[in-house]
Amino acid sequence: MSLQWFDVVGMAGIGFVLLAYALLQAGKLQGASIGYQLANLFGSIFILVSIFGSPAPITEVLTPFLMQIAWISISLYGLWRGLVERAAKLRALKAAT
Repeated sequence: MSLQWFDVVGMAGIGFVLLAYALLQAGKLQGASIGYQLANLFGSIFILVSIFGSPAPITEVLTPFLMQIAWISISLYGLWRGLVERAAKLRALKAAT
């Protein structure tokens, strides 16, 4: 078995997601941190790219496809929420001075 480009991209995506989760569990990343959210976002995008690159019909990879769409959506929501919270903190700091 030889690896195709989409296999390598997918494994990189898995690496991003697993590393982010491991760092979260080790206390090195916070769940609301931009780094954690970006690692999850890019990991799931890489996995999604590998799904699209695969010659398998979408009906055979529908479950992982839907999982990655959900993961991307949740990551984008987490990034948006974090940015909103950071902006509110900055406004509060400016108002206090």
